[in-house]
Amino acid sequence: MSTGKIVLGVVAGLAAGAALGILFAPDKGVNTRRKISQKGEDLMGEMKDKFEDLMHAAKDKYAEAKNEANDMMEKNKNKVQDFKQDFKKDLKTT
Repeated sequence: MSTGKIVLGVVAGLAAGAALGILFAPDKGVNTRRKISQKGEDLMGEMKDKFEDLMHAAKDKYAEAKNEANDMMEKNKNKVQDFKQDFKKDLKTT
């Protein structure tokens, strides 16, 4: 999650820098507001893309962990079945 915080901090810093740059540039108010709006839309698009990448990575990690857990369960299930069979054989021989 620290990577996500770093990315968010960088994006927020870029947004603040872009907004300040536009505000201090000599231009008409209408043009300045349009530029700020466009920058905001661009940044929201970037943030959406980063969030989707983060969610995709989380889903991949979840699927990987689930598969590993299922594999472990199957291995342990087989060990238990082998133990039961060995135990039954031992009971029959005594």
